[in-house]
Amino acid sequence: MSRRAATDARAVTEQGGAGRQARDGFWARLALRFADFVEKWFPDAFVFALVAVAVAAVAALIMGAPATAVADSFSAGFWDLIPFTMQMALVVVTGYVVATSPPASRVITRLAALPRTGRTAVSFIATISLATSLVNWGFGLVFAGLLAKAVARREDITVDYRAAGAAAYLGIGGIWALGISSSAAQLQANPTSLTPELLSITGVIPFRETIFLWQSLVLAAIILVVSVTIAFLSAPGERHAVTARELGVDLTEKTATRRRRERPGDWLEFSPLLTIVVALLVAGWLLREFANGDPIVVISNLNTYNLLFLALGMLLHWRPRSFLDAVSNAVPATSGILIQFPFYAGIAAILTRAQSGDGHTLAHLISEGFVNLSTPGTFALVIGIYSATLGFFIPSGGGKWIIEAPYVMDASNAMHSHLGWTVQIYNAAEALPNLVNPFWMLPLLGILGLRARHLVGFTFVQFLVHLPLVLGLLWLFAGTLDYHPPVHP
Repeated sequence: MSRRAATDARAVTEQGGAGRQARDGFWARLALRFADFVEKWFPDAFVFALVAVAVAAVAALIMGAPATAVADSFSAGFWDLIPFTMQMALVVVTGYVVATSPPASRVITRLAALPRTGRTAVSFIATISLATSLVNWGFGLVFAGLLAKAVARREDITVDYRAAGAAAYLGIGGIWALGISSSAAQLQANPTSLTPELLSITGVIPFRETIFLWQSLVLAAIILVVSVTIAFLSAPGERHAVTARELGVDLTEKTATRRRRERPGDWLEFSPLLTIVVALLVAGWLLREFANGDPIVVISNLNTYNLLFLALGMLLHWRPRSFLDAVSNAVPATSGILIQFPFYAGIAAILTRAQSGDGHTLAHLISEGFVNLSTPGTFALVIGIYSATLGFFIPSGGGKWIIEAPYVMDASNAMHSHLGWTVQIYNAAEALPNLVNPFWMLPLLGILGLRARHLVGFTFVQFLVHLPLVLGLLWLFAGTLDYHPPVHP
């Protein structure tokens, strides 16, 4: 493709694309305008974290907490989440490593050959994204992105590359938090990952009381079916599809340069011997854990979960050198987690530790506010709306839960609402703003070679449908569950 042709194509798609956008209809035009607004006015997510620190500090001072108490709480609590921060970073790294392994690449090639039309290809990518995100959101995001790129390389069908990219993102914007890599559910199931203040409020909540509730499984299934249907209906037909080539994206499959052994010391880097030893050790330990304990409890341990994916990634790459190269490529995607989670821990400490003269904390006052605003019948709806709104400004499932959980779960106890379902209310509602906030799109955009505005146009249509659907189902299912007091370890 000539440089002039590529320039003209980009002009059609990025500077209005009046003809095609007009044929795409009202929803596409509205969504693309919203995408332009988000890209122009939304700062980096780290700025939102800093704003949240300032708001929490000022609110605590207004409440009557001494300035020294606010400063001490923030500084002491800043490091409370270091173990959990490392755990969540490893979720991203191990998921990426597995998704980019040679066996996974072969599976992607075979899957990419299955769809028969451009629109079915988009819905197929959406299905894969949603299903894989239930296992590991990092894996699902990368795997679906590579699948979208592989489908776009096909010459026998015409696929709208924007719609395919948006479909690859639906796992993060749909049901990832209802799966086993859910930050909030993992956190609540692991007492060593909880702050002391939160543990005293919630106790330990196992997976069977969160993601394995039948209400949660039905909710995930409904969201999956609806998301795939919308992906199919909103994808442009082949006549109006904007291809990767028209967007100026180079789809040439780049073959990684294989390093060769250059010195005797390199031998072990290219030998599978040590990989096999590590895999056998992990497999033996896991078999014993599953044989002696409840499988649900075993898999809900975030350390076990990460160790399993780490060993799987090593096996799939086979040689330590290939594994290390994949890890190096994955690390940049963890930067937001590594720098922002400590700030979220500091915010949570201000909320739960800085006390006013009468002994009240900010978390206690917010909890009372939720209780006053809600009734047992409306609590799920109020919490869902609040969590979704806050998610626009703090796009982090685990970090935001640390901030919200002390007062949300305290209010849940006061309202006698099912604690596990309150976690799931948070999980389902927290995923909604991901459909329009580009923070978690960054790893995917790097794979696809696109900008956020290309994807948000389609994910915004999903958001408009998901918002009333998810909130309504959260409210409906809340009435089917009874309250159980916290269980402390």
